[in-house]
Amino acid sequence: MPSLNTDLVSQLKKLLTTTRNILITTHYNPDGDALGSSLALGRYLHLKGFSVKILVPNEYPDFLAWMPRNGEMTVYSKNQAQGDDMIDWAQVIFCLDYNAIQRVNLFSVKLFQAKGVKVLVDHHLQPEPQFDLMFSLIETSSTSELVYDLICALGDKDVIDKDIAICLYVGIMTDTGSFSFACNLPHTYEVVAELVRRGVDTEQVHRLVYDTYSEQRMRLLGYCLSEKLTIVKDCATAYIWLSKADMKKFKVQPGDTEGIVNYALSIKGISFAAFFTEKPDRIRISFRSKGTFSVNNFSRDHFNGGGHRNAAGGETFLKMNETIELFTGLLPQYKEGLQSAALQSSLLQP
Repeated sequence: MPSLNTDLVSQLKKLLTTTRNILITTHYNPDGDALGSSLALGRYLHLKGFSVKILVPNEYPDFLAWMPRNGEMTVYSKNQAQGDDMIDWAQVIFCLDYNAIQRVNLFSVKLFQAKGVKVLVDHHLQPEPQFDLMFSLIETSSTSELVYDLICALGDKDVIDKDIAICLYVGIMTDTGSFSFACNLPHTYEVVAELVRRGVDTEQVHRLVYDTYSEQRMRLLGYCLSEKLTIVKDCATAYIWLSKADMKKFKVQPGDTEGIVNYALSIKGISFAAFFTEKPDRIRISFRSKGTFSVNNFSRDHFNGGGHRNAAGGETFLKMNETIELFTGLLPQYKEGLQSAALQSSLLQP
């Protein structure tokens, strides 16, 4: 199993004996792992007697709004002055589920200049050296699993209550696609078993996250698959794109496009999928892949992004048609690798 650096754990223990005010932050467009890890760590630190605040950059999906104590989070886009005060107030700032300060987006400059000790807890590739303490394990399924390991390393496994367990489970479940990727180590399931022992009802949590589609969100999904899906068969690639007009038509809310890219990847013979959404000033892209094809490298090399080997994000400041032309124009140089990844994914590996 991935293991935490014992020297770093000792440094964190010492730090926590000399501080009281702790701020927890996460990345822009927070997902289940970002929120789950943040709420769990916040609850743990509260139970340990610290004064804890949680700051998220912008609004999060409704299907995550039921999570225990989510009302205790401050949304920076709605409360900028309060968010700035929180950053100034903090003696220690936990940076969860992101590997570079610019990923918080709206308050990245303020966070970079903050005097508080910055503690990274993350599982993304290639973290940048902007943090004072770095708990970075790319082998771990999720930041939530890493938070569990950190709590245990601090000697506080018994502090984990039902609320903490639920939040951690949401993070692990969502960041592994309901245990369908990035979870091939026994330790992940050992952690999940322990969370169940702490009171997690896995069926209920799954329903709360995945069985809450609005009518408009379901119609949006159907539209994406019937009208906006393109297959580039010889490059084992599929992509979907949505314009601002499309999103206005379907009244897209935060989280409504979550997971759509995975439908493109689920097609037989496809090893690479992309999902393009038009924002007011840029095109946001979600990349997914199967097997050995690294969308982290692809996004870093061409689309100002990065992430994991099989899940990454990127962006351009081009128009939609220009972005798609750039994307499709790059595919031929990766053709052999994409075809190989598609073949490998269709075979049962020894």
